[in-house]
Amino acid sequence: MDLDELLSNTADGVCAITSEGKITLWNRSAEKILGYAVREVVGRPCCDVFVGRDTTGNRLCYRGCHVQSLVKMGEPIQHFEMATRTKAGKPVWIDVSILVVPGSRNELQTTVHLFRDVTASHELEAFLRERLTQSKPVPAGVAADPSSPLTRREIEILRLMTSGANTKTMAERLHVSPATVRNHVQNIFGKLGVHSRLEAVASVTNRGLL
Repeated sequence: MDLDELLSNTADGVCAITSEGKITLWNRSAEKILGYAVREVVGRPCCDVFVGRDTTGNRLCYRGCHVQSLVKMGEPIQHFEMATRTKAGKPVWIDVSILVVPGSRNELQTTVHLFRDVTASHELEAFLRERLTQSKPVPAGVAADPSSPLTRREIEILRLMTSGANTKTMAERLHVSPATVRNHVQNIFGKLGVHSRLEAVASVTNRGLL
Protein backbone atom coordinates (compact mmCIF):
# COMPACT_ATOMS: atom_id res chain seq x y z
CA MET A 1 0.00 0.00 0.00
CA ASP A 2 1.53 3.34 -1.07
CA LEU A 3 1.32 6.58 0.88
CA ASP A 4 -1.58 8.04 -1.11
CA GLU A 5 -3.68 4.92 -0.62
CA LEU A 6 -2.86 4.75 3.08
CA LEU A 7 -3.77 8.39 3.68
CA SER A 8 -6.91 8.20 1.55
CA ASN A 9 -8.29 5.39 3.68
CA THR A 10 -7.66 6.88 7.14
CA ALA A 11 -10.62 7.92 9.31
CA ASP A 12 -9.08 11.35 9.94
CA GLY A 13 -9.35 14.13 7.43
CA VAL A 14 -6.18 14.32 5.35
CA CYS A 15 -4.75 17.31 3.50
CA ALA A 16 -1.31 16.79 1.95
CA ILE A 17 0.50 19.85 0.67
CA THR A 18 3.64 20.65 -1.30
CA SER A 19 6.50 22.75 0.01
CA GLU A 20 4.71 25.72 -1.61
CA GLY A 21 1.61 25.03 0.45
CA LYS A 22 -0.59 23.75 -2.39
CA ILE A 23 -2.96 20.85 -1.75
CA THR A 24 -2.11 17.60 -3.52
CA LEU A 25 -4.28 15.13 -1.58
CA TRP A 26 -7.71 15.46 0.05
CA ASN A 27 -9.43 12.33 1.32
CA ARG A 28 -13.09 11.43 1.84
CA SER A 29 -12.96 12.18 5.56
CA ALA A 30 -11.70 15.70 4.81
CA GLU A 31 -14.57 16.13 2.37
CA LYS A 32 -17.05 14.94 5.01
CA ILE A 33 -15.69 17.28 7.70
CA LEU A 34 -15.37 20.47 5.63
CA GLY A 35 -17.67 19.80 2.67
CA TYR A 36 -15.18 20.46 -0.13
CA ALA A 37 -14.84 17.92 -2.93
CA VAL A 38 -11.38 16.88 -4.10
CA ARG A 39 -11.70 18.80 -7.37
CA GLU A 40 -12.46 21.99 -5.42
CA VAL A 41 -9.28 22.01 -3.36
CA VAL A 42 -6.47 20.20 -5.18
CA GLY A 43 -3.98 22.76 -6.47
CA ARG A 44 -5.20 25.50 -4.13
CA PRO A 45 -3.15 26.92 -1.24
CA CYS A 46 -4.23 25.18 1.95
CA CYS A 47 -4.50 28.54 3.75
CA ASP A 48 -7.25 29.61 1.31
CA VAL A 49 -9.30 26.52 2.19
CA PHE A 50 -8.85 26.38 5.97
CA VAL A 51 -8.52 30.08 6.86
CA GLY A 52 -7.94 28.83 10.42
CA ARG A 53 -7.93 30.97 13.57
CA ASP A 54 -6.98 30.29 17.18
CA THR A 55 -9.19 30.67 20.25
CA THR A 56 -8.60 34.43 20.39
CA GLY A 57 -9.35 34.98 16.70
CA ASN A 58 -5.77 35.32 15.46
CA ARG A 59 -5.27 33.93 11.98
CA LEU A 60 -3.26 30.71 11.82
CA CYS A 61 -3.49 30.02 8.08
CA TYR A 62 -1.60 32.24 5.67
CA ARG A 63 1.10 31.81 3.03
CA GLY A 64 4.34 30.86 4.72
CA CYS A 65 2.51 30.20 8.01
CA HIS A 66 4.15 29.18 11.28
CA VAL A 67 3.67 25.48 10.49
CA GLN A 68 5.47 25.81 7.16
CA SER A 69 8.29 27.74 8.83
CA LEU A 70 8.77 24.99 11.45
CA VAL A 71 8.70 22.30 8.75
CA LYS A 72 11.44 24.10 6.80
CA MET A 73 13.54 24.31 9.97
CA GLY A 74 13.00 20.63 10.70
CA GLU A 75 11.34 21.40 14.02
CA PRO A 76 8.69 19.08 15.52
CA ILE A 77 5.12 20.44 15.56
CA GLN A 78 2.69 19.69 18.37
CA HIS A 79 -0.93 19.05 17.45
CA PHE A 80 -3.16 22.11 17.78
CA GLU A 81 -6.80 23.11 17.49
CA MET A 82 -8.16 25.81 15.22
CA ALA A 83 -11.47 27.30 14.19
CA THR A 84 -12.49 27.12 10.54
CA ARG A 85 -15.66 26.89 8.44
CA THR A 86 -17.18 24.31 6.16
CA LYS A 87 -17.90 25.06 2.51
CA ALA A 88 -21.46 25.92 3.58
CA GLY A 89 -20.13 28.41 6.13
CA LYS A 90 -20.79 26.37 9.27
CA PRO A 91 -18.24 27.08 12.04
CA VAL A 92 -16.22 24.03 13.09
CA TRP A 93 -13.24 23.33 15.32
CA ILE A 94 -10.63 20.84 14.17
CA ASP A 95 -7.69 19.23 15.93
CA VAL A 96 -4.69 19.16 13.56
CA SER A 97 -1.59 16.95 13.62
CA ILE A 98 1.31 17.47 11.22
CA LEU A 99 3.27 14.68 9.56
CA VAL A 100 6.27 15.47 7.35
CA VAL A 101 7.15 12.78 4.80
CA PRO A 102 10.47 13.43 2.99
CA GLY A 103 10.61 12.43 -0.68
CA SER A 104 7.16 10.83 -0.58
CA ARG A 105 5.79 12.26 -3.84
CA ASN A 106 8.10 12.54 -6.86
CA GLU A 107 11.03 12.82 -4.43
CA LEU A 108 9.56 16.02 -3.01
CA GLN A 109 8.79 16.56 0.67
CA THR A 110 5.11 16.37 1.56
CA THR A 111 3.53 17.90 4.64
CA VAL A 112 0.42 16.02 5.75
CA HIS A 113 -2.29 17.64 7.86
CA LEU A 114 -4.34 15.04 9.75
CA PHE A 115 -7.43 16.58 11.30
CA ARG A 116 -10.62 15.64 13.09
CA ASP A 117 -13.77 17.50 14.09
CA VAL A 118 -13.70 18.54 17.77
CA THR A 119 -16.56 21.03 17.59
CA ALA A 120 -18.62 19.06 20.12
CA SER A 121 -15.89 19.41 22.75
CA HIS A 122 -15.74 23.17 22.26
CA GLU A 123 -19.53 23.47 22.45
CA LEU A 124 -19.48 21.39 25.62
CA GLU A 125 -16.88 23.68 27.19
CA ALA A 126 -18.96 26.73 26.26
CA PHE A 127 -22.01 25.13 27.84
CA LEU A 128 -20.06 24.32 30.99
CA ARG A 129 -18.83 27.90 31.26
CA GLU A 130 -22.43 29.07 30.96
CA ARG A 131 -23.54 26.67 33.68
CA LEU A 132 -20.71 27.67 35.96
CA THR A 133 -21.65 31.33 35.81
CA GLN A 134 -25.05 30.43 37.24
CA SER A 135 -23.40 29.68 40.62
CA LYS A 136 -25.19 26.39 41.22
CA PRO A 137 -24.93 25.10 44.81
CA VAL A 138 -22.38 22.36 45.38
CA PRO A 139 -23.90 19.00 46.41
CA ALA A 140 -23.26 17.94 50.01
CA GLY A 141 -19.91 16.28 50.48
CA VAL A 142 -18.44 17.61 47.23
CA ALA A 143 -15.27 19.66 47.64
CA ALA A 144 -14.95 20.85 44.04
CA ASP A 145 -14.88 24.54 43.29
CA PRO A 146 -17.90 25.29 41.07
CA SER A 147 -16.22 28.41 39.71
CA SER A 148 -13.54 26.41 37.87
CA PRO A 149 -14.16 24.76 34.46
CA LEU A 150 -14.01 21.04 33.84
CA THR A 151 -10.59 19.67 33.02
CA ARG A 152 -9.88 17.67 29.86
CA ARG A 153 -9.87 14.48 31.92
CA GLU A 154 -13.24 15.33 33.47
CA ILE A 155 -14.67 15.93 29.99
CA GLU A 156 -13.32 12.53 28.92
CA ILE A 157 -15.04 10.91 31.89
CA LEU A 158 -18.27 12.77 31.12
CA ARG A 159 -18.14 11.42 27.57
CA LEU A 160 -17.59 7.89 28.86
CA MET A 161 -20.54 8.35 31.22
CA THR A 162 -22.80 9.15 28.27
CA SER A 163 -21.80 5.86 26.65
CA GLY A 164 -22.91 3.96 29.76
CA ALA A 165 -19.44 3.04 30.99
CA ASN A 166 -19.23 2.16 34.69
CA THR A 167 -16.42 3.13 37.05
CA LYS A 168 -14.37 0.00 36.36
CA THR A 169 -14.62 0.41 32.59
CA MET A 170 -13.68 4.10 32.75
CA ALA A 171 -10.69 3.29 34.95
CA GLU A 172 -9.46 0.66 32.49
CA ARG A 173 -9.86 2.90 29.44
CA LEU A 174 -8.15 5.86 31.07
CA HIS A 175 -5.49 3.74 32.82
CA VAL A 176 -6.28 5.15 36.25
CA SER A 177 -7.65 3.67 39.47
CA PRO A 178 -11.40 3.41 40.18
CA ALA A 179 -10.87 5.76 43.14
CA THR A 180 -9.45 8.39 40.77
CA VAL A 181 -12.47 8.03 38.51
CA ARG A 182 -14.84 8.43 41.45
CA ASN A 183 -13.02 11.61 42.52
CA HIS A 184 -13.35 13.05 39.02
CA VAL A 185 -17.04 12.13 38.93
CA GLN A 186 -17.68 13.95 42.21
CA ASN A 187 -15.83 17.00 40.90
CA ILE A 188 -18.05 16.93 37.79
CA PHE A 189 -21.16 16.83 39.98
CA GLY A 190 -19.98 19.86 41.92
CA LYS A 191 -19.11 21.88 38.85
CA LEU A 192 -22.35 21.08 37.03
CA GLY A 193 -24.51 21.47 40.12
CA VAL A 194 -26.01 17.97 39.79
CA HIS A 195 -26.35 15.04 42.17
CA SER A 196 -26.06 11.95 39.97
CA ARG A 197 -24.49 10.56 36.81
CA LEU A 198 -27.91 10.52 35.20
CA GLU A 199 -28.38 14.24 35.84
CA ALA A 200 -24.87 15.01 34.58
CA VAL A 201 -25.45 13.11 31.33
CA ALA A 202 -28.92 14.58 30.87
CA SER A 203 -27.65 18.14 31.32
CA VAL A 204 -25.38 17.84 28.31
CA THR A 205 -27.19 15.33 26.07
CA ASN A 206 -30.43 17.33 26.17
CA ARG A 207 -28.54 20.08 24.38
CA GLY A 208 -26.95 17.68 21.91
CA LEU A 209 -23.43 18.44 23.14
CA LEU A 210 -22.32 14.80 23.54
